Amino acid sequence: MAEVTPQERTRIMTRAAIVYAMSLTIFGFIADTPLNVVQGLFNIISQPDILITDYFGIGGFGAPFVNSGILTLIFILMLKKMQVSFSGATLAALFTISGFAFFGKNLFNVWLIVLGVYIYARVQKEKFTRYIYVALFGTALGPLVSEVLFATSFSFPVRLILAVVVGVVAGYILPPLSTHMLRFHGGFDLYNVGFTAGIIGTVFISVFKSYGFISTPRLIWTTEYSISLSVFFGLMFLVMLGYGYYLNNRSFKGLKAIYEYSGRMVTDFVILEGFGPTLINMGINGLVAIAYIHLAGGVLNGPTLAGVLTIVGFSAFGKHLRNILPIFLGIFIGSLTKIWALNDPAILLAALFGTGLAPVAGEYGWLYGMLAAYLHSSVVLNVGVLHGGVNLYNNGFAAGIVAAFIVPIIDALRKDED
Repeated sequence: MAEVTPQERTRIMTRAAIVYAMSLTIFGFIADTPLNVVQGLFNIISQPDILITDYFGIGGFGAPFVNSGILTLIFILMLKKMQVSFSGATLAALFTISGFAFFGKNLFNVWLIVLGVYIYARVQKEKFTRYIYVALFGTALGPLVSEVLFATSFSFPVRLILAVVVGVVAGYILPPLSTHMLRFHGGFDLYNVGFTAGIIGTVFISVFKSYGFISTPRLIWTTEYSISLSVFFGLMFLVMLGYGYYLNNRSFKGLKAIYEYSGRMVTDFVILEGFGPTLINMGINGLVAIAYIHLAGGVLNGPTLAGVLTIVGFSAFGKHLRNILPIFLGIFIGSLTKIWALNDPAILLAALFGTGLAPVAGEYGWLYGMLAAYLHSSVVLNVGVLHGGVNLYNNGFAAGIVAAFIVPIIDALRKDED
């Protein structure tokens, strides 16, 4: 792809993102009847959706696609209206939202979080665009809103008021906390806002518990759509790869350069190497992620699809084959020695979302990356109880803890070796 201005790059990327979002929406209406889609959307919006709530299990096959497509499209148009210059961070945010719109985020529960971030920007007398990515990633706390509104026993007016207050307050405190938390893990957890959301969720749930409210765990995990989803998204990732190849002057030039980066925050492949090579990287990693699920004996559904699309999005912002494969291997090794199986739901998600620790492998090598993943597979199983499942980025929370724990030790060992 020839050198382009940021404006031209934004135009090309916006168009590609809109095509992606529209394809999800259109497919959703083709895959199911309009009546079933509307009923499915109502079911998705009107229920608690703490971890693990597979939208295919409560909304049918078509509605989650429509939920994801429309929600992603709204955010794309919002970014366009705000004249945000598209970059790797943009793709990471949009694909993460798209993925979790199959698994916890919906057309209702994300907006109070965004509003809270917006109010914070206004109070600080700063542009909302400065915090736009905090707002987008902060939608991880959407289930907190749904939980208050649909799972508490108060009258509806009281529940609604509480949901508004909780959602806005959670969004309001996200920007200052996320800035501080970045220093905690040193940029080795790509899901920094996910770590921050885990802290916020833990505090809120702790307060709720002190008043006698305890969230009810969920495990809605579908298996019947795995082949259909694999075919659809496999073709989608092949199209990404092909379009990236076309934009990149029909070559893979730049892909090797992407593999040389550690991925530590902030590593924006679009800005560093261009949209073409980045799109190729996204397509390849998406195909590899689907292959991993099947090799592990798992299924593609709402939760695992969220993991796959998060990998694809962050393949524009820190992830590539050289730094995510050690994470997969570390999880696999854990399955050989620990009490769980490789295809257990929580472990499949730990492998996919655990690639948030990819910078550890990129910075320190495969061995340390595998060790980080090995630890992550244990930590992630025990931190969800802290935030009661209201933080969709549970792996981001766990990865921040693992990174903060292991990186200083690695640095000390390497210093001793020197």
